[in-house]
Amino acid sequence: MTRRLIACGLLVLASVTACGTRTPDNASQTLPTAPSTPSSTASSAPATPSSEDRGAAPAGVQRCGPDALKGEITPTDAGAGNRYGKFVVTNSGSAPCTLNGYSGFQLENGSGAVPTKLERKADPGPAALTLAPGGKASANLHWSVVPAGSEPVEGTCQPEPSKVAAIPPNETVPLSVPWTLGPVCSGGRIEISAFYAS
Repeated sequence: MTRRLIACGLLVLASVTACGTRTPDNASQTLPTAPSTPSSTASSAPATPSSEDRGAAPAGVQRCGPDALKGEITPTDAGAGNRYGKFVVTNSGSAPCTLNGYSGFQLENGSGAVPTKLERKADPGPAALTLAPGGKASANLHWSVVPAGSEPVEGTCQPEPSKVAAIPPNETVPLSVPWTLGPVCSGGRIEISAFYAS
């Protein structure tokens, strides 16, 4: 009996959990997790909504999905190789819907995707909007028509888009919007703001 107690005491001192004793070292254990896989960051993929886009919708009001929205892109200003416009969406449904955050935005033409590098700007940032039927929201756009890097100086700097696949915030299906504002240089770089009431 004495030998058993001595052996148990030595095991406790050695931080081994014999005799039913729990030490702080083994009080909580973390199971190994599977390694995370890197997400795809291809420039041709429309930007997906981030957690900052997400806002609680008023009770009973659905998000503005692609079926409820009609979109258009209108120019607003131009100068020194810079172009400015607005991506305007209208609630074409029969019920109010909510919108909060940034749109995905992929330039396209008859051959498919055209290089697009979407950059989100925080002015204005995300804000919860409720669009009544016929209500509108806008996102500001800015791009360049000056060739950059290895883009050709003669002709068009990038393939000319004819439409945009635009994904509303927190949605996965795009709506198709005509693009009539020419090529977008700097590899298709477009700055976009979050939607705001207009």
